[in-house]
Amino acid sequence: MTVFYLWLNAVAYLVLAAWCALRWRSTSAAIGYVQLDGGGRSEYLSIYGGLQLALAIVFALFALRPEQHRTGLLVALVLYASVVPFRWIGIAAFGPVGRPTLVLGAVELAMLVWALALWFGDR
Repeated sequence: MTVFYLWLNAVAYLVLAAWCALRWRSTSAAIGYVQLDGGGRSEYLSIYGGLQLALAIVFALFALRPEQHRTGLLVALVLYASVVPFRWIGIAAFGPVGRPTLVLGAVELAMLVWALALWFGDR
């Protein structure tokens, strides 16, 4: 199940990277970036395109090496345990937010819970 989880992360981040890079206007607007100047567009492309592509590659590399599945799971735990609180604190502090932000937050929370279940279930 861990390898499936790692591949799911890899594919999800690859799709998000491509979607955000190729459709940056609509994806940035959907999550609340109303107006971006050149620096903002560059930042959006590098983080939502480049960083997500890097995460896709990292998760794929962990998935390909059975001896590194546990390490990949630890990376997912660190990632989601860091992102989820900030996401939900931001939603609470700056809401109301749009549906895409809420959906993304729910998916991230689910991925955190799933990673925790795999981490403690493998012991």
